[in-house]
Amino acid sequence: MSAQGRLEGKIAIITGAASGIGRATALRFAREGARLLIADIDVAVEETAALVRSSGGEVEAHRIDAGAEADVTRLIAAAIERHGRLDIAYANAGILGGLTGLFDHSPEEWEAILRVNLIGPFLLIKHAGKAMMTAGRGGAILCTASVAGLRSGAGCPAYSASKAGVINLVQTAAQQLSGTGIRVNAICPGLVQTGMTQGLFDHAAARGTTARIGQLNPLRRAGQPDEVAEVALFLASDAASFITGSSLNLV
Repeated sequence: MSAQGRLEGKIAIITGAASGIGRATALRFAREGARLLIADIDVAVEETAALVRSSGGEVEAHRIDAGAEADVTRLIAAAIERHGRLDIAYANAGILGGLTGLFDHSPEEWEAILRVNLIGPFLLIKHAGKAMMTAGRGGAILCTASVAGLRSGAGCPAYSASKAGVINLVQTAAQQLSGTGIRVNAICPGLVQTGMTQGLFDHAAARGTTARIGQLNPLRRAGQPDEVAEVALFLASDAASFITGSSLNLV
């Protein structure tokens, strides 16, 4: 889709930007005029930054642990130091946690998944929200949840619980930020072909069941990162100025 300057001059943070939905969103936001700070624990975040720059966008890359408060506060501080404000924060970083069943999960696995998938969005909402309130210009905060947070069978128990938590977190945060002009929304994708889910696609290919991928989706296919990026763009833009506390389901 052609650029229309829908985020012209906006300062945006995106976590989990080394690949998949985060990378696609970084490229899409940049095309619409946003100045970016992108973050990931994976060094491939630098590759995303190079792609953004090659397309004419302005970006700086940060290596962070999205579930570590010191790293998140450092990222927010970098945005304020460089640009003086923050307009958009997208908590996209997440981990899948394999296909472990309920009785096979260890407490340590639960803790690791919840730390990235649920505590991570909480930290970005907390610190980005404070920065936006201080600036007094409002803002948009997005979180990647999942259909796994809405129904069983779409992810392992820990992953599903973490994403259900994100959906409730968004509702709670939107209410607590009422009156500030800061909107908080979630995106709930179904199965999307990314680096995180590639193992599922490879497994299906090896078994000859690729045609069954996405069969529970009415569109009868998996999604692509660019399709989720379009939804993130909408929620981050002024076109969604009357939407907050919502979870947009992509199923």
